Amino acid sequence: MATSSRPSSLPVLIGKVTAFATRRTLPRLTVAYAKLGTRGFGSLTSTSPGGNGSTVAQPSAAPGATYNGVNPAAAPTMAAAPAATADPKLSALRAAMAAADGGRGVAAYLAPTEDPHMSEYPPACLKYREFITNFTGTAGTAVVTTDAALLWTDGRYFLQANTELGPEWTLMKAGTPGCPDLEDWLALNLPDGARVGIDPWVHTVNSVRTLQRKLDDAGKVLVPLLEDGNLISKVWADQRPPAPDAPLRVHPLRWAGEDLAAKLVRMREQMRQAGAAALLVSSLDEVAWLTNTRGGDVDHNPVALSYALLTPGAATLYVDAAKVVPPVAEQLQAAGVQVKPYDGLLADVSAVAASGERLWLDPARVSYAVYQAAAKAASEAASKKRPREEEGGAAANGHKAAAAPRGFRPVELASPVVGAKAIKNAAELEGMREAHLRDAVAVSQFMVWLQAKVAEGVTVTEVEVDEALTGFRAAQPGFVETSFSTIAGAGPNGAIIHYRAQPGTCRSVDASTLLLLDSGGQYDCGTTDITRTVHTGTPTDHQRRCFTRVLQGHIALDSAVWPEGTPGAALDTLARTALWREGLNYRHGTGHGVGAALNVHEGPQSISSRAHITTPLQAHMVCSNEPGYYEDGSFGVRIENLVVVVEKETPFRYGGQQYLGFARLTLVPLQAKMIDTGLLSPEEVAWVDAYHHEVWQQVSPRMQDQPALLKWLQANTRPLAEQK
Repeated sequence: MATSSRPSSLPVLIGKVTAFATRRTLPRLTVAYAKLGTRGFGSLTSTSPGGNGSTVAQPSAAPGATYNGVNPAAAPTMAAAPAATADPKLSALRAAMAAADGGRGVAAYLAPTEDPHMSEYPPACLKYREFITNFTGTAGTAVVTTDAALLWTDGRYFLQANTELGPEWTLMKAGTPGCPDLEDWLALNLPDGARVGIDPWVHTVNSVRTLQRKLDDAGKVLVPLLEDGNLISKVWADQRPPAPDAPLRVHPLRWAGEDLAAKLVRMREQMRQAGAAALLVSSLDEVAWLTNTRGGDVDHNPVALSYALLTPGAATLYVDAAKVVPPVAEQLQAAGVQVKPYDGLLADVSAVAASGERLWLDPARVSYAVYQAAAKAASEAASKKRPREEEGGAAANGHKAAAAPRGFRPVELASPVVGAKAIKNAAELEGMREAHLRDAVAVSQFMVWLQAKVAEGVTVTEVEVDEALTGFRAAQPGFVETSFSTIAGAGPNGAIIHYRAQPGTCRSVDASTLLLLDSGGQYDCGTTDITRTVHTGTPTDHQRRCFTRVLQGHIALDSAVWPEGTPGAALDTLARTALWREGLNYRHGTGHGVGAALNVHEGPQSISSRAHITTPLQAHMVCSNEPGYYEDGSFGVRIENLVVVVEKETPFRYGGQQYLGFARLTLVPLQAKMIDTGLLSPEEVAWVDAYHHEVWQQVSPRMQDQPALLKWLQANTRPLAEQK
């Protein structure tokens, strides 16, 4: 395991980190929502296996040895060579690092999860971090130096990373006590003057600024390797998957609720108010929402690799023209949207910047490569007008460019599409309700299927659980695909928060299994995300107690009423209080935003302990409610419903404020035998009974032609007192 052998120098390192942070007065990294979302980093708990990091060396390799055409031994060395790594991919990457930037090389290279659109789920051809680390989680950043390989990830993925990382890698447990942030680790462990390489396409403007500030303070140099391309792609070479080519499809007005032309008018008004002459839309789900299109370039996310650029008189979609099928072309043309090649964005952004007009870009979502191109164009245009003023303005080697040069004055605000997309209109909410009704039938069918298999004495694998549930969803009208990789965790695998079952290594479900099942579907009308924890036999008292404490947190959050202007962080403790009283907790957020027939994770809202996410929960936002508990090596519990924020009628309105609460979208019974009713208050019992009554009323009409399924639903939605 990656963390099975910690160096004995750990206390010394932590002391040095503290001293360094004090000496340099390094502030802790504050990560913007768009970077965190369901991702993000905090601190670490272990050091690299290379000791104190006082030397930086190029690993050796056998003469003539190559990996995908790269010969590590032939690359320029930067210091004395340590023992060769057992991982040929790391050897090849270190060779590319040494040869980068015209042979000047870099001492460290960063590989985040994100792609040029800062996607949580990149397409297969852009999963650079996953390729180099073998870690398949959706959050984390890898750092490779000449003598160390480290992965930062958060608590959702600690167990998974321990399983997937090879022995050359050190797991850095972000958010745990006593450890520096990634930037602080680089500042401390690299020698003075060390050069840190990044692919500017996969780092945001904000992240580059933060990293550069930390490195500058520590006497290190940030090197955006735009001309070199992504160094990991050089190692990947011909093994790299091809670019996706799925066609676009029209998202019908019935479910979109607002046509493309009207959306453009709304965004242009936002531009006018912000004083921007152009708006860059770079996130894939934002482009999909704005253009009323959906794609298939990314598994589970109905989006296409694309950008959009909007000006007062024009709108342009940058996408592979082969994906624009006739119905999509007609819709775009009717709204005055021009289609240009995907790689044509930089030229147009540069032209806007060079003209002196103000470009609106979101520094928390736009890649540094785009910013760099715009800044360069503006600077060159300004230097032609004021050559003397611009002389001497470039930094050594041209790498210190995070601050905007003269002539470039972008509007740096969150994209207006984010907020507009988060507030669902009536048609989008209708579509979400319809999707959840279809999903309720599919999940209920699966529960009946699983119950029958267990009764027959048949053992099914976690993979078969996934396949069966997906099959029931696929039989529903309008099903497109799953909304994320199904998490079917049997027994101890349920404690791996983002577990993914694999054939040959997965566990089985028999007549005495506690199963955590987190899954969702993408339908033409909406997106679902549900977690149910069920036992196929008789749960232990401890399992029931833990489940019930999670349920109490779920009920407390579902029942909350709050004044407008309240962020989700103010509600997070409601979901944890029952667990905290037992000395229990969970290492993930309690709620995330959900797209309408779009990405299952979206912002800007969040329900978590991340107090810096201050976006208020507003009416018509859709969120998840998913507290949990995970006992390593034993079992996991999570209960998740999707909810929509609605206005609440209250006896009073202090200060004239509107009060808000939740209405449920997810409609699948909770397993009564997992509930210890002796721990519930009368009000909590009433909540469960009312929820089950709602499930019966809403879902049973769709099961009238399936008597066995209807009987199961009726039995599992009776009052709790009747289910004992």
